Amino acid sequence: MKFSVVTLALICALPAVSAAQDSGLGPIIITPTRVEKDIDEIPAAVSTVGQDEIQLGNEQLGLDESLGGVPGLFMQNRYNFAQDLRASIRGFGARSSFGIRGIKIIVDGIPESLPDGQGSVDGIDLGSASRISVIRGPASSLYGNASGGAILIESEKGPVIPFASGRVTAGDFGFNNTQLKTGGETGRLNYLLNLSDTSTDGYRDHSEYENTQLNGRFEIGLEGDSSLLATLHHTDQPVANDPGSLTEEDADLDPEQARAQNESFDAGEALQQTRIGLLYKTGLGESRDFEARIYNTQRDFSNKLPFQNGGAVKFDRNFTGAGLKFTLRGDLADRQNRLLLGLDYDRQDDDRRRFDNLSGSLGAQTLDQNELVTSTGVYLQNETKLNDRVELTLGIRYDDVKFDVSDDFLADGDDSGKVDLDQTSPMAGISVDLGNETRFYATISTAFETPTTTEFANPSGGGFNQALEPQEATNYEIGIKRRTGMQRFELALFHIDVDNELTPFELPAQPGRTFFENAGSSTRDGIELSYSRQLAPQIGFTTAYTYSDFVFDRFTNADGDVFDGKQIPGIPKDLLYLDLTWFGESGYYATWDLTYTGELYADNANQTSVDSSQVSNLRIGYNGFYGDWEVSPFLGVNNLFDEEYNNNIRINAFGGRYFEPAPERNAYIGISIRARI
Repeated sequence: MKFSVVTLALICALPAVSAAQDSGLGPIIITPTRVEKDIDEIPAAVSTVGQDEIQLGNEQLGLDESLGGVPGLFMQNRYNFAQDLRASIRGFGARSSFGIRGIKIIVDGIPESLPDGQGSVDGIDLGSASRISVIRGPASSLYGNASGGAILIESEKGPVIPFASGRVTAGDFGFNNTQLKTGGETGRLNYLLNLSDTSTDGYRDHSEYENTQLNGRFEIGLEGDSSLLATLHHTDQPVANDPGSLTEEDADLDPEQARAQNESFDAGEALQQTRIGLLYKTGLGESRDFEARIYNTQRDFSNKLPFQNGGAVKFDRNFTGAGLKFTLRGDLADRQNRLLLGLDYDRQDDDRRRFDNLSGSLGAQTLDQNELVTSTGVYLQNETKLNDRVELTLGIRYDDVKFDVSDDFLADGDDSGKVDLDQTSPMAGISVDLGNETRFYATISTAFETPTTTEFANPSGGGFNQALEPQEATNYEIGIKRRTGMQRFELALFHIDVDNELTPFELPAQPGRTFFENAGSSTRDGIELSYSRQLAPQIGFTTAYTYSDFVFDRFTNADGDVFDGKQIPGIPKDLLYLDLTWFGESGYYATWDLTYTGELYADNANQTSVDSSQVSNLRIGYNGFYGDWEVSPFLGVNNLFDEEYNNNIRINAFGGRYFEPAPERNAYIGISIRARI
């Protein structure tokens, strides 16, 4: 199955050009640029999805369920909870061996990404998420380190009339999910509280998972237009087993099997995490606004890797930070102007220990160190209306990231050390109103990524890998956004130059553990298209297409292997998404979606390719209202046509173990009951 970029562009663009005139569809106001702004006026590629797309009839296992229609965003690893969802935006994050790298994750204004750049999704409660916004491209001028893109999650506000609800879901592979939710308003307090419990046996052997989450949002209206928002999230994940990756032969022979070494060493992780955040907002007159935030995250984590020497890890993390933001609106040389000034400070303090993994039991200690990472960022962004149609946005940010490791295990020598990295990240963008609800934009933006504390691991011994340098990227982009009547169209073309690209590799002596090295330079060229249309009053259609041509320009690894001109592994050239949704007047609904993922490479040498796949899902349900009660049964089928494909590809894995097979066709059923109280 092959796609022509030009053909797809014409197919998607033609109906948008001939669209009817605006029939009153309102603007979408979002805050990913740290100020409220119409999504069409932002000189960058930004996407957003709402509460129904996130929650209605979904399993709520991962972000990929609701973000499949975001072009430029590629997600893998939904079913291996020990490794976390792997998300990449324009290639940023594709190298991640676990969790999310290169993309800033922010939940209710509080970063879920650490100052060293590592992020995770186990602190995200999809059962109470109301909106997810995605910045598709470098955003370090606003968010600092590891901001090749950004994903911002907002929790629900309580409705005016208080409610209580319960939701139960069950499905194949032992999947069970139970949720209890309540929210409302009382006096000046708006509140929402959600408790959820999820478990599954998994499709593959040794892939069991258990997770309990509590998420709360409490907002108090103060005097005038001031407010105080308090957020609370707790995760208890006692089990998340890792079935490991397989060779192509083993995956074809028995896709349900776990790698034998992962079972014998009991590979997997367990964690507890609590996040508390406070956000204060106030107006300082008609033209000035002020915000202050403070937060703290405590995380206790342990995992077992599938090898003996140092294969068991434990750490206690204290992640805290604060931020200030000042906004000034007024005139600059008789032009409408808005100035944003901000300061961020984040501190990550990890007490990390490693032990030998003796067939799943802790053996002798091999490492004991404190890892302290601090990040200080100062940023400025200015928006000026040059005339009624043209707005100019300029931004700049300075970040200083310090790594300080204190070695308390001196039996093998003192591997203590410090690394201090700083970076200035500018951006410039222009947005032009072309009339007829059409906007053109052009932008130059930048991103940088320091190695994380884990990526700094030295393959030749302890301490820092002093050879590693930060990855730097410059993004050149033009685009068109058009909203007419009940249609929406967006086209973005980009070129990204990346220096010192961080790339993963494994060693034979430590299979399952990933080390990193810098590539000389790479180039990323791409096209992103999205189009949505209301085909009829009850039928909606959405499509998104991404073309990615990402190449190493200059890269010779530590072994002397030359990869100049090779495709960057882990990213398909073609990615297509289709979605058709029907909402009946009687309360019934149905949603069908299809994702086509083109061929991609699993290694730097491009010697192993991963076949393309077409995966389809179906959701059907009913929303019925009976007085103060709402009853909503639903049914879902994943992988509707039983496609054989891989849920995840482990890049440059030793021994050809690249493949993590995805589940066969599977179904789930559930019901939600909600009552006004």
